[in-house]
Amino acid sequence: MAAPRIGVIGAGIVGLAVARRLQQKLQADVTVLDKENVVAAHQTGHNSNVVHSGVYYPPGSLKATLCRRGVGLLRAYCMERGLPYDELGKVIVAVQTDELPRLHDLAKRAVDNGIPDTRVIDRAELREREPHVDGLAALLIPSTAVVSFPAIAEEFRADIEAAGGQFRLGSPAVGIASRDGGVVITTDTDEFVFDHVVVCAGLQSSMIAEMAGAPRDPEIIPFRGEYYSLVASRSDLVKGLVYPVPDPRYPFLGVHFTRGIDGHVHVGPNAVLALAQEGYRWRDVNVRQLWRSVSYPGMLRLARHHWRMGASEIVGSMSKSVFLRRARAYIPELTASDIVRAESGVRAQALKPDGNLVDDFVIHRLAGMTFVRNAPSPAATASLAIAEHIVDALA
Repeated sequence: MAAPRIGVIGAGIVGLAVARRLQQKLQADVTVLDKENVVAAHQTGHNSNVVHSGVYYPPGSLKATLCRRGVGLLRAYCMERGLPYDELGKVIVAVQTDELPRLHDLAKRAVDNGIPDTRVIDRAELREREPHVDGLAALLIPSTAVVSFPAIAEEFRADIEAAGGQFRLGSPAVGIASRDGGVVITTDTDEFVFDHVVVCAGLQSSMIAEMAGAPRDPEIIPFRGEYYSLVASRSDLVKGLVYPVPDPRYPFLGVHFTRGIDGHVHVGPNAVLALAQEGYRWRDVNVRQLWRSVSYPGMLRLARHHWRMGASEIVGSMSKSVFLRRARAYIPELTASDIVRAESGVRAQALKPDGNLVDDFVIHRLAGMTFVRNAPSPAATASLAIAEHIVDALA
């Protein structure tokens, strides 16, 4: 029997993990297509590089299940390939008394999700671990790690090519259609025929799905996350990862501190509506894409419900002093000279027509096609497990 011909749209870490798993599980003849000329061009290459533990996600959800499975798979892969995997540990810090009940709820969820060695620590132990961080108490998750997701993506690419897989980079899909029992992908210059197609298109996923005849919903709304970095001489202010207690009233986490494998400490991000699907700066504007976002019924409802938070995030984007004030809630000795602007990222966040953000991973199937419709954080952490989930279903 001939090997199945399978196309993967999207050369981010999820698409690459899926392509690799297709080869391993189905011995598939795989072609990866992407409009960019490199792999990991967008979300994979513009994130905090944290291997998330799964503490925030409801037990039994796809996010919780695949995140926990993904941590083990990713750690083993990095160990096997000699890629950096640094377990720096994470503290989720309560700075106000009304955050303490939520902190203890997170501690219970950590146990429910099987995260090892988590525990609540008091102010004194927090100071021992993070001498410059001020807080009433914290949830310690010692197994939280940092990696280089771009480096892992390049290793996945090497695996795919070594197994005979093909890459067609710089090839944006302009058409997808079922034909004669297969799926035809048309690019600017070529036409490809596959037995099955898996779409892992991130920021472009709702557009690609709609092009293929799938429902538009859920719609991907791009939110830009803007970071600062600690200057090198002040990087010792943070030893590991310092996060806030999530506020259930708001859809995004808020400012936090992440020490990378290179020793640089990122501060952020905030979350503002990007003015293009790949709008990494305020001046990156695509009028057609922006209109698609702001005219979507769910976006209008989200804005009505969270306009105060949105306005606050815009102020934080425009004002370094406001951003600094939020960061100083955790490290009071921070000064304006301690932080400098860093590279931004754009998060592909799925939104429902009723204005609610989609909390879990979403995978849709249509005849001959599989669509990853929502895969924000912790998708990079869970990438190998997401690939198992998708490919094992196809098998």
